[in-house]
Amino acid sequence: MHRAGYDIAAVSSRSPASAVRLSQAAGGCPVFLNNQAAADEAELVVITTPDGVIPQVVSEVRWHSGQSVIHCSGADSVDTLDPARRDGAQTGAFHPLQTFATVEQAIQNLPGSTFALEGEEPLLGMLKEMSDALDGHWIQLKPGDKVIYHAAAVIACNYMVTLVKLATDLWQTFGVPQKEATRALLPLLRGTLNNLEAVGLPNCLTGPIARGDLGTVQKHLRALGKSAPALLSTYKELGTQAIPIALAKGKIDDARATELRALLEHPGTAADKAAGEILVGG
Repeated sequence: MHRAGYDIAAVSSRSPASAVRLSQAAGGCPVFLNNQAAADEAELVVITTPDGVIPQVVSEVRWHSGQSVIHCSGADSVDTLDPARRDGAQTGAFHPLQTFATVEQAIQNLPGSTFALEGEEPLLGMLKEMSDALDGHWIQLKPGDKVIYHAAAVIACNYMVTLVKLATDLWQTFGVPQKEATRALLPLLRGTLNNLEAVGLPNCLTGPIARGDLGTVQKHLRALGKSAPALLSTYKELGTQAIPIALAKGKIDDARATELRALLEHPGTAADKAAGEILVGG
């Protein structure tokens, strides 16, 4: 926000060292180790503590009419700031839909990000302007939307990391270390993201489910059952969730979708036999 031209009035933190670092990055603004003193300096107060601490922080500060208070939680609604609202302040939420591994990396990633906003005018208009100033987009959430919104972010971001970890674990079964496996998979991941951006859902889905390739799916199930049985349930669930995308893409019909579901849900039954016939006839 400092780099975007905003005047940072003060910072406060439990840790003097972190407060000084933030002040230096924000133009050398005053540093306080008392939240009340920092809040008294600002028209807009941004609470960026861990989610579980937000209620404590907001309840310990005396707010006043004409002041605005926002938090940056992805999962908590603006209701968390009710003590400030009761004191006469306007309250809102301003969540950047981005991953924050390090400060500098996060700042580099921020342009183009979407900000999830909660609040009422005139604060809402200010938050929209902040999103624009940070070269981002914005969406406005209604009360009750926040948790599902955040769960979607976790699935797209955190669980992608988990899936890459599972994939690199599989590479280790044939002797390729995790670092080398990650390097090999990164271009594939980038290509997938490029396809997602260029052609969108459902057309960006590729692979055996998209093709309705029962034989390949069956090979996967057998290989995982032998080399990584703990991953079988994950593979089957993800494959099942991919079937509606494949149907929407139009490359498989309802009959093939039913066969895929049967194979993933009940390996070793008639679906297994059907896959075997396809393998023989392939």
